[in-house]
Amino acid sequence: MRMDLKDKECEKKVEKNKHFLMSVEFAMQGVKTVFNEERNMKKHVGFGLLAFFMGIICQLSLSEWLWLFLAVFLVWIVEILNTVFENVVDMFTDFHFHPIGKKIKDMAAGAVLVTAFFAIIVGLILFIPKIYQMLFN
Repeated sequence: MRMDLKDKECEKKVEKNKHFLMSVEFAMQGVKTVFNEERNMKKHVGFGLLAFFMGIICQLSLSEWLWLFLAVFLVWIVEILNTVFENVVDMFTDFHFHPIGKKIKDMAAGAVLVTAFFAIIVGLILFIPKIYQMLFN
C-alpha cells in the first residue's frame, strides 16, 4: 500500500526525538507552558524561591537543604502532573462537564494540596528553630 505525502508528514511529526537537546527543548517548553498558564504554579515557584532564600539566610546544613529541595521540587512536579491531568480530561471531554473527569481533576488537585502540606511541614521543621535561634540568641 502506498503512503501518500500527508501520511509521511504525519509519521515524521510523531517520530521519537533523535537528539537529546531536542528533548530538553521540548521539556523546557512544557515547563514554560505550565508556568505561563497556571496561576498556582507561579505561586508555588514564588514560595519555593522564597524558601530557598530563607535557606541561605538560615544557613541550612546539607541534610536540611536536601529536605528543602525535596519538598519544593515535589510541589512543582505534582503541580505539573495536575496540569497534565486537567488538560487530558479537558481534551477527552471537549471541555464539557463529566463526573469522572471532575473526580480525576479533584484527585489531582488533592495530590497538590497534600504535597503542599508536606512542604509546609518541612519548612516549619527547618525554619522555626533557626528563626527562633536568630531572634533569641
